[in-house]
Amino acid sequence: MIRLATGADVPVVLQLVKELAHYEKEPDAVVASEDDLHAALFGPDAVASCHLAELDGEVVGFALWYRTFSTWTGKPGLWLEDLFVRPEARGTGLGRALLAELAHTAVARGWTRCEWWVLDWNAPARGFYSSLGAHPEDDWTVWRVDGDALTALAAARA
Repeated sequence: MIRLATGADVPVVLQLVKELAHYEKEPDAVVASEDDLHAALFGPDAVASCHLAELDGEVVGFALWYRTFSTWTGKPGLWLEDLFVRPEARGTGLGRALLAELAHTAVARGWTRCEWWVLDWNAPARGFYSSLGAHPEDDWTVWRVDGDALTALAAARA
């Protein structure tokens, strides 16, 4: 079963985020708190949404996403920030079901794309996404400014 998360689901969402970080070899990278996730998903200025996958009544996966915008299409899109299904629930179709639900959300709202990042070393995920018709955008490189560089750039505004 795929469903939208509720405020009561925030603890399990955070636990799944931590499990994803461990899988991605960054177990200490998660600094988000339950309060952070609650505000992001359900606060007055909510910026993200989350779908959960359940198996036998237990939450075993999630897809956390938000709306983007393309100046080239003039339409919104959907950015999948995180997708994770616990190892014991993989192969049950829940990952595909989560992505199908997100695709349905995008199409129903007239959005033109669903996008996400995949780590280069994650061959199982790359194969799975390819099987759904997804493709890498090899001509684009992700750039980021954060930490001290972000603070310095912010201080340099005229």
